[in-house]
Amino acid sequence: MIIAEQKPISEIAELVDNYDSLLLLGCGGCVTVCLSGGEKETQILASALRIKRRIEGRPIEIVTSTITRQCDPEFIDSLQDLVKDFDVVVSLACGVGPQYLAERYQDKYIVPAMNTKFAGGSKKHGVWEERCGLCGDCILHLTGGICPVIRCSKSILNGPCGGSQNGRCEIDKDTDCAWQLIHDRMKALGQLELLKKVMPLKDWSKSRDGGPRRMTREDVVIR
Repeated sequence: MIIAEQKPISEIAELVDNYDSLLLLGCGGCVTVCLSGGEKETQILASALRIKRRIEGRPIEIVTSTITRQCDPEFIDSLQDLVKDFDVVVSLACGVGPQYLAERYQDKYIVPAMNTKFAGGSKKHGVWEERCGLCGDCILHLTGGICPVIRCSKSILNGPCGGSQNGRCEIDKDTDCAWQLIHDRMKALGQLELLKKVMPLKDWSKSRDGGPRRMTREDVVIR
């Protein structure tokens, strides 16, 4: 999932300082799972902004709503009757949400309330860790399900750098050496021979070059 964190309330308040009527829009997707932009967090942010403006003697009208996904036009379109009453929409989604809102409602000022961090998963309650660099060319079948692009501090594709000590990264002693993990995993699987295969230079054109990436499933496209 996409991991994001809410901007400081002071920063969000500054972004909407010139406005007295806001729509705070949460997202029921990834940011709900990582406890940063769902219905609960949207309500808390609304309360904080109201209190701040009340203290300043400048009351503000805030309406909150949370839709299933802000990355899906189907749900963005459903906001038409609600959005029309506001000049500003504050999005509590990852970076995709504000962009979709801006494309659909071009006469509205869209404010991002979140900082998108990475693609990852939960380690334990309240702790998330990056696991995928979205490189577009997955090699996990060759590395025991451990991604060297992200898990290795140097993104090395062909074995360890030689600087690790006792299974720990030389850059960060609190980080496991990814290639130690890969070796141990492949040894346990009886597949160490695969590590003798030299990885070619990474084709980063599948990652971020050439503008936004797009994937099309012809079998599900509605024409």
